[in-house]
Amino acid sequence: MPRRERNKFVKKNQDLEILIEDYAFGGKGIGRIRSDEGVFVVFIPNTLPGQLVKARVVKSKKNYAECKLIEVLKPSDNEIEVPYQDIPGAPYIQLPINLQHQYKKESTLSLFKRIGKVSNIEDLFDEFIASPNVFHYRNKMEYGFSAIGYDRKNKTDIDEFTLGFKRRGTWWMGDNLDKDSGLFDKLVEDNLKSIREYCQETNLAPWHGPKKEGFFRYFVVRKSYKTDELLFNLVTTSYDLPKFDLQKFAQFLKDIFGERLAGLLHTINDEVGDRTIATSGSIDLVYGKEKIVEELLGLNFEISMKSFFQTNPKSAEKLYTKVVDYALENKEAIDNTVVMDLFCGTGTIGQIIASNSKNAKIVGVDIIASAIEDAKKNAKRNNIEGLQFYAADVGKFLYEHPQYKNKIRTIILDPARAGIAPKTLKKIINLNAERMVYVSCNPATQARDTEELMKAGYQLKKISLVDQFPHTAHIETVVLFEK
Repeated sequence: MPRRERNKFVKKNQDLEILIEDYAFGGKGIGRIRSDEGVFVVFIPNTLPGQLVKARVVKSKKNYAECKLIEVLKPSDNEIEVPYQDIPGAPYIQLPINLQHQYKKESTLSLFKRIGKVSNIEDLFDEFIASPNVFHYRNKMEYGFSAIGYDRKNKTDIDEFTLGFKRRGTWWMGDNLDKDSGLFDKLVEDNLKSIREYCQETNLAPWHGPKKEGFFRYFVVRKSYKTDELLFNLVTTSYDLPKFDLQKFAQFLKDIFGERLAGLLHTINDEVGDRTIATSGSIDLVYGKEKIVEELLGLNFEISMKSFFQTNPKSAEKLYTKVVDYALENKEAIDNTVVMDLFCGTGTIGQIIASNSKNAKIVGVDIIASAIEDAKKNAKRNNIEGLQFYAADVGKFLYEHPQYKNKIRTIILDPARAGIAPKTLKKIINLNAERMVYVSCNPATQARDTEELMKAGYQLKKISLVDQFPHTAHIETVVLFEK
């Protein structure tokens, strides 16, 4: 077996200081090491051209290396001051939003050119849809407790009671959130320090990652933009529970948030894995109610702690409007026909199409049973008829229901980040629909699927980008395919 040729530039786990020169899709900054041997490329996620960064090599290949970001040593000249605490979940918050949009658009379209083999992608570009809220747009946040914190002044770990986010690049270290991050609810985040101090005064221990022990684990908050209510979930282990007064903690939250406090839930998670809600364990209502209601395009959706729901509802309205616009462009292929909504989640898109069409039957399929249960309840709540939801693997469902072949004119696709499995995509193509509206949270897998769809006789008619997550590398795409 031939020996794998190693590069002469970097080794795994080596720390580098490097200037970021370019930007690649998915928020990967590109740095270059130059020597007499040539030019060696280094990819570092969550970085921007012009930044000087410290990074650690996680994968070293012959021609390139992949790193994880440790720290931004010097900002780019394009970055500006913002009044928020920096967090790993908003790496680009200091970059003006118009530049964020530019990077996202250019890098996404280049993917479709390179991976999808769509040479004229710029001509097919429809629009870039910005998030209505650039800041404070999220409706859910998970904060973690940790017994190991981060000393920002001395840049070292420190033994302290911490409530905030994991320090970038370290699974075992927390970083206190002391003020508004600019992503979630300002009142919640400005009071997180008080909540941390309340918990610390109980003398019960926060979770210690390496030792896998402690009482306090997570503090999760959901928010309704319709009602402005807040639903809290305190996640702890069971061991010291008799020493913690949950009713007193509920009153403490009520004193801060008043009428905005919809409810407090308590979850027991004794598993050592890094999951907010355990597969075993319980979730109990301590105070108030266990669900809040959110509105999307005039439809109401009941949300529990476990429900999947769009994280940026105002932007989700824009996303769904674009999907429905593409679907209804040829209303004749919707009215009085069966529309397939595959990977339908809680069935939002199907419900909107059904409420905007004449006698359309929507068949929604998703593998997550709890999402399908929510979909059925939401359709009932909104008095929308003509919807059938199935909890099943999409590929298996299509195999078991051959009657739909040549009977479907429009398909809606909204798969998970991994995209559509090749065998499932073949089954979808075999339905022989005239049109597909394909929504994706990962344009790289969508570009890959585009090549297969084009080989099967579909043409990419138009593409729009929706900025669901400002200050991150994420972008959603909506693509219309027609035969």
